[in-house]
Amino acid sequence: MSRYAQPTRIAQALTLAVLSSVMAFSSPLYADEILKPGITPATDISQIPASAKLRKDTVVAGISEPQGIFNPYFFVNGWDENVTNVIFSRLIDWDSQGKLVPGLAESWSVSDDHKVYTIKLRPNLTFSDGSPLTAEDVAFTLTVLHDPKYDGDTDITLANIAGGADYKAGKADSVSGLKVIDPLTLQVTTTQPGATTLAKIGGPVLSKAWYGKNYQRGNLDYLRTLNGKPLGNGPYVYDKYIPGQEIRFHANTRFYRGTPPVPRFIYRVTNPSTNFQLFQTGETDYDAFTSRPDDIEQLRMLGFANINLYGSSDYSKVEFNLHRPALQDAKVRQALIYGLDRQKLIDVVYQGYGKVAIEPIAPISWAWNANGVNPYQYNPARANQLLDEAGWKKGPDGIRVKAGKRLELTLLVSKKVLNDALIPIAKENWQQIGVLLKPQVVDFNALMSQRKAGNYDLASFSTSTLNDPHDGVWDFYSKEATESGYNNPQVDALINQGNTELDPEKRKPIYNRLYQVLAEDPPAILLAYRQILSASSARVTGFKPDIYNGLTGSLPNVTIAK
Repeated sequence: MSRYAQPTRIAQALTLAVLSSVMAFSSPLYADEILKPGITPATDISQIPASAKLRKDTVVAGISEPQGIFNPYFFVNGWDENVTNVIFSRLIDWDSQGKLVPGLAESWSVSDDHKVYTIKLRPNLTFSDGSPLTAEDVAFTLTVLHDPKYDGDTDITLANIAGGADYKAGKADSVSGLKVIDPLTLQVTTTQPGATTLAKIGGPVLSKAWYGKNYQRGNLDYLRTLNGKPLGNGPYVYDKYIPGQEIRFHANTRFYRGTPPVPRFIYRVTNPSTNFQLFQTGETDYDAFTSRPDDIEQLRMLGFANINLYGSSDYSKVEFNLHRPALQDAKVRQALIYGLDRQKLIDVVYQGYGKVAIEPIAPISWAWNANGVNPYQYNPARANQLLDEAGWKKGPDGIRVKAGKRLELTLLVSKKVLNDALIPIAKENWQQIGVLLKPQVVDFNALMSQRKAGNYDLASFSTSTLNDPHDGVWDFYSKEATESGYNNPQVDALINQGNTELDPEKRKPIYNRLYQVLAEDPPAILLAYRQILSASSARVTGFKPDIYNGLTGSLPNVTIAK
């Protein structure tokens, strides 16, 4: 999954009037009275908008800010991942509880030493153009991920496939650990056990015939030309992307689970100020909203909305750019956390449907354990003390200065409810401790571009779905954190240790220790855990989004009600 996104979890804009009226609001009890977790069915289907009823063969869901890179291994934008999830199926899926289950792979076996994986494909698999999908395509996909020019989001080195490093370094012409036994069987040999290996090798499959024409190690240019011409094997086939408007698909008649009941599917591009209106008027059949009483009550009043509330596995954060000299001092980073009233932020935005994040994993995970980790409760006095100790002294205007430089920090944010509240709260809180905040509101794609270029001090975004505790900390591994500049050998060692150990009971204390180290030397300000609020129109049935699959997991089962 992409690390930087809230795919189709789009919120309504938080106006200044609403912000001021709820700034002091905090009532979990009130939240519980509004909606319980689970699915709350529509109460009055007669209220379904007439415009929605006119769509006899099409379902429309909201999405925000796709970039147009529709390859499951090359996107950097989580909304593009939502698109690829419609077009491509995984070898191995997750069920609603986060357990690995068969996808394109009918079955798999693992050797006693946990180093050899034998994957059996379902018979008669094809891509959407009718060409066969075989073990050769799986081997090709895993080979591309080892290419020295590959710079996408999937780090296949975590799988430790034998010969992968040699192929990447140009010492071998193929990856020795990938062995095609027959068209339906691939054997993957690794050099060491890995808790995330099966998930890493069980991702989407690229067609060797389509993506691999004239492929040579070190040249991925041809693959990139196909980012807007995806050939997949998922429930729907890509038709067209109209930037800023919509992405169109038609049902894949060759989908291995059968042709989806709805002939056409559309992702409509929405934004935080329009998504509720579009749902209300029937222009979309599904969208996601900020989990807070006002939004829930609005949805309930529509009558035709099936409302789904469930816990998320992601977390939001403000990343530090440690290439900036001021942020290289852990005391400064700690002070910024102590000096930010995160509870106030959560109360404003989620109003009882969120919690302050204290570890880089959500409370629903088996690895989460708040005991022993510094919660960094709001403490301006402690923040001031740390900044004093770090040598930053307040100047005449109250802003701290060190070696002639003022403590001024830029904050990159995209337009969403959490950031609408974060900006005024952070500006006020940090000014009180002598830090001048300069927010920059850009669209999500521009945020990621500026982050990659290093043009920021702080950047606010969320992780995507975290299927394993390793996913929540991988951004902090030194080789992965080149953009943020975070480098802590103890963190690296614990991340490696956590991924190598297979037993969850033995992994848990490793991650607990890792979270303690990350709290002492913070790479980011952890902001929030949240509950996810989505709604679907009663004109459609089958939408059952869950923590691990979002809406796309249930998309093949969605039907239009008679």
